[in-house]
Order: sequence, then C-alpha cells, then structure tokens
Amino acid sequence: MEQHDEPVTLSLAGIARLAGVGRAAVSNWRRRHSDFPEPVGGTDASPLFSLADAESWLLRHGKIDESSSGWDRLWPRIEDLGDRDGMAHLLASAGERLAIPAMNPPRGSSELGAADRGLADEVVRLALRQSPREAFAVLLDRWHAVHVRQLIVSPRQLADTVVALADELREGSAPVRRVLDPACGMGSLLAASGRRWSGQVPPPVLAGVDNDAALARLARARLALELPGCERQVQSGDTLLDAPLRHASRADVVLSYPPTNERSWGHDELATDPRWTYGTPPRTEPELAWVQHCLSVLEPGGVAVLVLPPGVASRRAGRRIRAGLVRTGAVRAVVALPPGSAPPHGVGLHLWLLATPREHSADDVTFVDAADCRTTALTGRGTAVDWDSLRQRTLAALRGSDLHGVTRVPTAELLDDETDLTPSRRTVTERPVGPVELRRAWTGWDKALMDMDDAAKAVREHEASAAVPDDFGYTFVGDLERSGVLDVTPGKVVADDLIQQGAPAEDALRVVTPWAVRGEEPWVAAAHAAELEAEGQGVLTSFGDVVVVTAAGGFDVWVETAGPRLLGAHTVRLRTDPAVLDPFFLAACLSAPGNDQRAGTRASSSSRVDVRRLRVLRAPATQQRRIGEVHRRLVRFQESVADLGRHGDSLSATLSGLLAQGRLTGE
Repeated sequence: MEQHDEPVTLSLAGIARLAGVGRAAVSNWRRRHSDFPEPVGGTDASPLFSLADAESWLLRHGKIDESSSGWDRLWPRIEDLGDRDGMAHLLASAGERLAIPAMNPPRGSSELGAADRGLADEVVRLALRQSPREAFAVLLDRWHAVHVRQLIVSPRQLADTVVALADELREGSAPVRRVLDPACGMGSLLAASGRRWSGQVPPPVLAGVDNDAALARLARARLALELPGCERQVQSGDTLLDAPLRHASRADVVLSYPPTNERSWGHDELATDPRWTYGTPPRTEPELAWVQHCLSVLEPGGVAVLVLPPGVASRRAGRRIRAGLVRTGAVRAVVALPPGSAPPHGVGLHLWLLATPREHSADDVTFVDAADCRTTALTGRGTAVDWDSLRQRTLAALRGSDLHGVTRVPTAELLDDETDLTPSRRTVTERPVGPVELRRAWTGWDKALMDMDDAAKAVREHEASAAVPDDFGYTFVGDLERSGVLDVTPGKVVADDLIQQGAPAEDALRVVTPWAVRGEEPWVAAAHAAELEAEGQGVLTSFGDVVVVTAAGGFDVWVETAGPRLLGAHTVRLRTDPAVLDPFFLAACLSAPGNDQRAGTRASSSSRVDVRRLRVLRAPATQQRRIGEVHRRLVRFQESVADLGRHGDSLSATLSGLLAQGRLTGE
C-alpha cells in the first residue's frame, strides 16, 4: 500500500458523530464560530474537513475531551483507506499482533506501507487499553457494516446451530480432531466450532480455506484472538480448482456456507475430477460440486453440515447426483430454515446434514421443516427466527422423535423421477381440528378481543389538537446529557463463555440484544452479571430506566419494568431523575415515528442509531406525566392488538381446516 499524503477528511455528519451531537448542531457551530475549520475538499453542499483540524477545534472548545479519543476518532482514518481489502489487511495485521506478538502474516499477504503501519500501531495501542479480543470484534463488526453488501457472513446463531447439529450427527464419543471449512470467509463457523469443542483434550485443529486472501487473513487473526488454545490452519486458495487439495487434509467435521450461483467454478477444468463420485456436477449446479468435495475430505465416520439455497434440493439438473447421495446414505437429513436466518435474508435456506456413505443403503432420510420457527421480535417489529425452537425440533428429529414439521421418508420413495429433497414437500401434515379445537380458538379470540377493546377505550378518549402548542419545542438526548438531566450508558459486549441459551436458570438475568426474541433472550448467571457491573464491564437496568436498541434494523425503545437485565452490544441505558424527566414521557418521544431515521448513521439495516441525536419534546413536568401516562396506555393497546392478531390467525386456521374437511356445519 502506498502512503497517504492527503489528510483524512470528515463531513459535517462525521464531525457530529465524533462529538456525539446532531448534524444541525455542527452547522450551528460553523455559523457561530469564526475559527471553525475551513473545508479542505468536497462541495459547497457537502464540504469535507480535515480530521486533525476538526479534532483540534472540538478539543479547544470543549466539545470532546481527550478521553473520547477512541474508536470513533480512529475509525475515520481506517475507513479513509477506501478499498475493502486495504482495510481488511490493516485490521488483520493489527489482530495478528494483538493475538501473538510474534505471529507472522501469511506468505503472499499484502504488506503495509509506512503510513498504514503507523495506523496499525495506533489500533494496537488503543486495543491494548481494553480487551484485545473485544477490540478486534468491534473493528471487525464495523468493517463488516461498511462492506455488508459485498459479503455473506454466517450469523452467530446460525453458526452455533450448525455446530450443534454436527455434534448430534456424529456417531460415538471420540473427540473431534479436525474441523474444516473449505469456504471459511471470516471464520464464523470455525469460531463456533472452537466454542463447542475447545474444551476437549486435545482441542481440535481448526482448518479453513478461502479464495479471498483478505477474508482468510481476517479469519486467521480472529481465531487466534478468540481461540488461542486451538491450532489454526487458515490459508488462501481456490478449494475446488486446487485438486488434489494442498491446503487441508481430511477432517472429522466439515462445516460450510459455500458460494452459490457461481458459473465460473471450474466445470470444464474439473470434468474428470475423482471427487465426483456421484456424477459430474452440471455447470449450473456448483453447490453439488461443493457437496461432493465436502464428502471427499471426510474421515471415515465423519459428518458435514452445509448451508445451501433451497433450489439445490429440487432443480432437475441435479436429480441424478441427489439420487446417488440418497442411495448411498450420504444425505442423513435436510432442514428448511426460516427466511431471515442468514443472508440473503429473503430466502429460506436449507441445511444439508451429510455423512460418509454407509456400507449398506440407508433406510430413510429425515426432513425437518423449521420455516415456521418464528416469534415476535424483541423490537416488536415483525418476527424473528426462534433459534431455540428450531434447534430443539431438529435435534429431537435426529434422535428419532416424531414432532410437527418432522418426517422420515424411506429411501425408495425418494428415488423417483425428481428426487426432490425439499422439506416442505415431505412434511405436509394436517393439524387435527374438531369441536374442542374450534371452541378453544373462539375462546382465545373472544378474550383477546375483550382485552383489545378495553385497551382501545383507554386511548380513544384522546383527541388530536389542531396544532402543536406554541410553547413546545425540541431538544436532543445529547443536550439533555450535557445539562445533567439524564445519563447515557451504552451496553457492552458480553463474553461468549458467559452467555447461555435455552431455559434460564433460577438466578438468570436476561441479556438484551438487538435480535433476541421475546421470551427467548439469552441469559447470564446473576453472579456473573454482578461481577461484570462491579468491574465496569457490564450494564444492568433498574426499574424506570429507558432502554434503547440502537441497531437501525431493530430500533426499539421501552421503559424497564421487569428488570434487572444485562445490556449487550448496540443497546443504551438512559437513566433520568423522574422528578425532572419522566421516563415514560422520554420513551414516548424517542419512539416517535421517524426519530430513528433522523438519528441514523447509515442507510442500511446494519447501521446504528446515534442515541444522542434522538429528538425529545420540551414540555413541563405536568405535561410530561400526562404524555407518559398516555404512552403506557398506548403500549398496552399495541400489545393487545398483537395478541388479537395471533389468536385471529389461530382461529382462521382452525376454521379453514374444518371447512376443507367438510366438517364446518351451519348456514
């Protein structure tokens, strides 16, 4: 990389983020202060300012202090590198030094220029003031947010689910010696494997290959920081074209979310490749090439779990290969995931659970349709994947249980003209309906309707005034913080080894995260939460605190009435003096439609909402209490509407089932 001679620049919005205020405040400073820095580039409508000049001015005028010189001040300089790979190699270089001081970069990796080496030095110095592992996770998250449209990354919940299913699929109790991801990307599946099996003796070798050198280097640094006890073998290379594979030997477990819809995967060059035991994959079926590759590198008794698009299960071009996989028992199960489980979020992906072929043909294949494993999101907006239910259903299916959405199809029935392995076409079951079910559905509906009517009466008495009162204006959370009216405390990343899933223990405290599910939030032991708070590494809520989820795609605001809870990443606690600022009034203002858009930092679902830029109505204490009380009634109304919708869906399904069976009597 060449040295950067031009200064790092910021827009007005960038200066606002640096100072923790709204863009309008920076515009006011520029008009009111004659010594405000002059633009060094950009246009009249969108000027750019030198980062050094902006920092100097903000420090001189007390808008920031030296203690704020953290990632918000360093990140613009990293982002100024511009290209994705340049940023990735700089972060990976810093991560390698943080993990092991003597850790050398992989051969052939991009070398840093003098300026970038200096920037990497600053990253390392800043990270060493806190947890290097957490610091690198923050940087990796920011880098991913900038380049989210160019990357496919397995979310943590999906990665943990894939590993849990692989563990269940394995036969016997022999330790896992080697885990391989032949398209490892940023190393999400390998990291999940380490979390699962690093406690065994000896810990497994984590091997990964990716044809993107920048991603492979980031994964290598990430695993070194997160799993220092595991041997790591992550290299760059083209997995399919590198035959015989030089970068990875056989493995006990293979996990992967391979590239999809690639037409230039090497069809012509690999026409006679010995890996194609079940047939040469058509040019339009690269995913079946990955399936056969993964099976070819498995040790005897090994298992593989792949994340694949749904079309692989039914496209006619792949029928012969699918039939061969089924006939030999290589396909043990296929699981349909709900849309939103992983990018692309609009597609319901499949998990293929594979194993080395059996000596005798398999009796059946297990199909699990988990597309209905969804629940109301913690944000209250739409639904989210219910990962706990999904895991429980799939694990129970692998253990032989008969559940809704699960079926085992004999191999002979699958070997027809299509060999369609789509779970939804194999797990069609009719829910039993009868007089009792109908009466139960009507009872639920009537109660929900009564509750909603009561809640509606409480808000229906309020009328809209013709105009906003003249004495009302607006302020911002950042201004209220500076005046001492409220305290702003961001949540903190909770260590992976402390977080638990599933049924909580008796002393559990829920962890608030942007994508958690109501009633299914992750949790930590109360003792651990108290230790984190005492060490300044945890943020606990109390009754009356206002909690804000700052992920733009999951923005939400509520007043804590059921705490305490532990706040994770991308959340903020606002604590007020109720005599000065009513918390329910504050929540009503912050949750106003459009407020999150005004305070957003990027125009994508991965962006963050700057809580200090959220707008708050100026109102006297009596008016605050009145608005706060109405807000409480409105929250009850919203909850009752959602409950009525759920009961309405249940009643409609029951009536439809009876009607389709000719059992719905009456005129």
